[in-house]
Amino acid sequence: MSNFVPALVVVDMQEDFCHPNGSLAIVGGRELAPVINELLKESFVLRVATKDFHPPDHVSFDTSHPPPNNKAFESSVTVANPTNPAETKELALWPVHCVQGTPGAEIIEQIDVTEIDVIMEKGRDKRVEMYSGFADMFGNKSEAGSLDLAALMSSKGVTHIYTVGLAGDACVKCTAIDANLEGFETYVIREGTRSVDEGEAGWGAAVEEFQQCGIKVVSINGPEVARVKAVTRL
Repeated sequence: MSNFVPALVVVDMQEDFCHPNGSLAIVGGRELAPVINELLKESFVLRVATKDFHPPDHVSFDTSHPPPNNKAFESSVTVANPTNPAETKELALWPVHCVQGTPGAEIIEQIDVTEIDVIMEKGRDKRVEMYSGFADMFGNKSEAGSLDLAALMSSKGVTHIYTVGLAGDACVKCTAIDANLEGFETYVIREGTRSVDEGEAGWGAAVEEFQQCGIKVVSINGPEVARVKAVTRL
């Protein structure tokens, strides 16, 4: 097996995360499309796009909880692990977004979906959040995700995973960290991601987590991406 088999994961490039109409729009999100389309044409053995794909009463939605502690961006709730109710975590609340069957859940039209091999839906279980494409917030691989992303990557012999998309301080971060935990050499391409908070508390904190895990934040013009470009596309 080759010691370099790269895959690309395009995280949550969906209408609800982009201006002008997204309910949870991230500044500069739609403008990532040209960079991502450029990458999709490179010699990745697998190109996966993830989508938040929530039921209308998802636990992360502010509308799923009674007042007064149901304010998006401010309130949080305690969520129990569906497979181990004694284990709990705090979860921040968001506006309703990426609901199954709505335009906001669709990948933005500026992304060339003809170059995407697999679309993976995540966050389908109303009881639990799933920022990562690999597992839910408790590390479970379940029906919350439409497929086992790690198993798919392994079936293709993938060794290196490159991540882009939205948001750098949320779903891109969690997807990259979990890819690393699964044993893949993992990169985040800086020009291909934007964060909810581009400052030190958001993207800056994410970069610190990447450094602690051994995940590299790289440039599209750097040697890590040049290595992909040097591979002959099958």
